[in-house]
Amino acid sequence: MRGRDEATGEFLSPSRTQQRREALDVLALAHQLADLDTGRLAKLPIPDHLRPHIAEAQRITSHIARKRQMAYLAKQMRREEDETLDAIRDALDAGGEAARRENALLHRAEAWRERLLEEGDTALGELLAEHPGADRQRLRTLIRNAGDERAKNKPPHSYRELFRELRELLGVEKPEAEDDAQES
Repeated sequence: MRGRDEATGEFLSPSRTQQRREALDVLALAHQLADLDTGRLAKLPIPDHLRPHIAEAQRITSHIARKRQMAYLAKQMRREEDETLDAIRDALDAGGEAARRENALLHRAEAWRERLLEEGDTALGELLAEHPGADRQRLRTLIRNAGDERAKNKPPHSYRELFRELRELLGVEKPEAEDDAQES
């Protein structure tokens, strides 16, 4: 019995059909999680108390036992907040917002790396103006070493290290800027 609002006549809770649809969506998400490899699972924002249930579902090979474990996993997941489940879905979705942000960050870091290697101190000055917390000496050393590696056809150790440094710099500084924008 869901009940109705005396004044408006509206139902107070979702219909059974809607509840079933939501439960089936969570079950499908549980199946997706159980089919992932451990490396990809580690990157997802899954609460720690759900991880053993997912590992157990992956371990079980018997059809009926696996089906039972999947139902139990889905039951545990339905107890989570909607925001948690949406974050997991978004992280799983290759075209999701989190994937787009990560991809944009990688492209920005790549563009900065190329600019730093081509323009040198001019581009470094602009980068340091945008990100005053950057380590000038470390970046300058990596730029110089990456240029030497290119000139001598050596393995791109500093080239990659420069990319990692830029990715970290751009990724760390960006959330603070977003927080400031949201507060305004």
